[in-house]
Amino acid sequence: MTAIRYELGADQILTLTIDMPGQSANTMNSVFRDALDATVEKVTADLDTVRGIIIASAKKTFFAGGDLNELHKVTRDDAKAFEDMVNGLKAAMRKLETCGKPVVAAINGSALGGGLELCLACHHRVVLDDDKIQLGLPEVTLGLLPGGGGTQRLPRMIGLEAAFPFLMEGKKVNPKAALKAGIVDELASSADDLIGKARAFIEANPGCQQPWDKKGFKLPGGAPHHPAMAQKLAIAPAMLKQKTKGCYPAPERILSAAVEGCQVDFDNGSLIETRYFTELVIGQVAKNMTGTFWFQLNAIKAGGSRPQGVDRASFSKVGVLGAGMMGAGIAYATAARGIDVVLKDVSVENAEKGKGYSANLLSKKVSRKRMTEEQKDAVLNRIKATDSADDLAGCDLVIEAVFEDSNLKARVTQEAEPKLVGNGIFASNTSTIPITQLAKASARAENFIGLHFFSPVDKMQLVEIIVGEKTSDETLARAFDYVLQIGKIPIVVNDSRGFFTSRVFGTFVNEGIAMLAEGIHPSSIENAGVLAGMPVGPLAISDEVSLTLMQHIRAQSRKDTEAAGGTWVPHPAEAVIDTMVETQGRKGKAAGAGFYEYPQQGKKFLWPELETLFVDQEKATATRLQDLKDRILFIQAIETVRCLEEGVLRSIEDANIGSIFGIGYAPWTGGAVQFINHYGVRAFATRAAELAKQYGSRFTPPALLLEKAESNTPFA
Repeated sequence: MTAIRYELGADQILTLTIDMPGQSANTMNSVFRDALDATVEKVTADLDTVRGIIIASAKKTFFAGGDLNELHKVTRDDAKAFEDMVNGLKAAMRKLETCGKPVVAAINGSALGGGLELCLACHHRVVLDDDKIQLGLPEVTLGLLPGGGGTQRLPRMIGLEAAFPFLMEGKKVNPKAALKAGIVDELASSADDLIGKARAFIEANPGCQQPWDKKGFKLPGGAPHHPAMAQKLAIAPAMLKQKTKGCYPAPERILSAAVEGCQVDFDNGSLIETRYFTELVIGQVAKNMTGTFWFQLNAIKAGGSRPQGVDRASFSKVGVLGAGMMGAGIAYATAARGIDVVLKDVSVENAEKGKGYSANLLSKKVSRKRMTEEQKDAVLNRIKATDSADDLAGCDLVIEAVFEDSNLKARVTQEAEPKLVGNGIFASNTSTIPITQLAKASARAENFIGLHFFSPVDKMQLVEIIVGEKTSDETLARAFDYVLQIGKIPIVVNDSRGFFTSRVFGTFVNEGIAMLAEGIHPSSIENAGVLAGMPVGPLAISDEVSLTLMQHIRAQSRKDTEAAGGTWVPHPAEAVIDTMVETQGRKGKAAGAGFYEYPQQGKKFLWPELETLFVDQEKATATRLQDLKDRILFIQAIETVRCLEEGVLRSIEDANIGSIFGIGYAPWTGGAVQFINHYGVRAFATRAAELAKQYGSRFTPPALLLEKAESNTPFA
């Protein structure tokens, strides 16, 4: 069976239906390329009997894009062969585009990446008017660029400036928005209408040529040398660098490919694109991002961490204890996915306030026309705000999201647990307290589990599932199903204080504060954080978390450690936090003052007195930026290895995905463990030992790292 069905009708309209054998979606792999070459050859031979060509798909999605399995394997040694292969594929597309006959894309489903590029090579694009359909060029999100002509055709269609969000940000749109943007030409109401409109275009346009192949073509919005466009492009690299911090080569190469390509003819522009594309494909950042955001994330979503042999569970009623920001967020995330929620607090007033959080989020969606009033009301009607535990009766799952206090959590567990259905699950949203310790308050420890959400819940995709000593596989499997049911990403970890994400996050903020204790300038610390690829600096995030909460978590951890017979080892950051809170009265953002000032009007800025209190000018001046960046990335990666060594982490996939989606670990690295692989395991261990010598034993390479370094074996 061929990947492209060739059907020439009696009306001399040729329909090319892409239907990749043995695949649920069409992709640009070697099978497709061979089929396209053979098809184009046949079209060329039959051209005198063809009046027009419709490109269609037999799959639910039109075309899913490039084959990432192929791309991920390309090495520097393969660069020339890869470049030739890409140029060959584009030459086949170009032959269809320049055959002189009208070529129409009949887009019945999502067309992303190479799929949309195939459509852009057509003279006319008709798409089914279905809001579930997505059109876009998301390659940049995997560290790549649209290498099938996207950086050349889209700017020539809609202009450089209009094309940049699609090319450099991976913006995806539905059919109506695509029509408005000029990416497609018509919407169709049904499958029959789709083909009907494609045929109508062929009837009306017997001879077709792309605008950029016509003499005198002018780029919409102005070519790069046009004064108005040249002025914008002069500052574009600086603006881009401000966003990428120099960590992501793909947006920079996309800008170069588009701008340079638009200064020459189309075919030479296409060659420029291929060279930049090849550079990214063989580069380490694309390998990191593709490996984690595609292969590892898909493995997790497919249930890689879920115990086998347990029937898939579906939840219909969930209780949430505590209507603060976390509880309110969990209630929203659950109700928004069609599940009834009981939101309980100490008073109905508090519970209603928590429900109001959902009302505000939903109202924003209505105002942006992403939801109707009826849909908003339907979600809100699923949330019952209450102060009565009796309302929890019949819940499949209850999640407590009360204050981080072991005794309080024990009380709410004992109050709510009897209300659960027979085999119901009780979950704690604790971020630090061991689940095994909390499960002591439960009458059914095998049904007790940790579900650690991240704030703000409506935006943060990760949920860390924590397995206690007595948690059953069935409970874990069902908790995993709940996380997927509400559209979140589950990672599974074993029990320990702080689990995985909180432990690693703690090393990040503490390292930044320790730098301040050493006398390093706070601006240098914050800049090092963002230049390393973290979303914000460690001092800014400490303010967000609140310095008093950090003190409270430390006190609880110390108390529990000492109660278990352990010895508490103070971190260099502790003295700074205590000075800020107790001496200076600066508790964080919520209190209006922390490491930053928070003026009523204008942006926050670093508190100037930090310089007087902590900065050693001589040391601050002598500090190397690379050392600061290394400390921020290394300390988190080292703690991640400790979590693997101690059996807290169950898989490399969970480590990488959890570090990025839970903590904000620099995405360009592919995650905390992939950063070690990318750096080179042996080189990483050597550098960690150097940092330990300079800055303390917390950087000492764990035994597992040394074991891997000895044979220079990557983590896998």
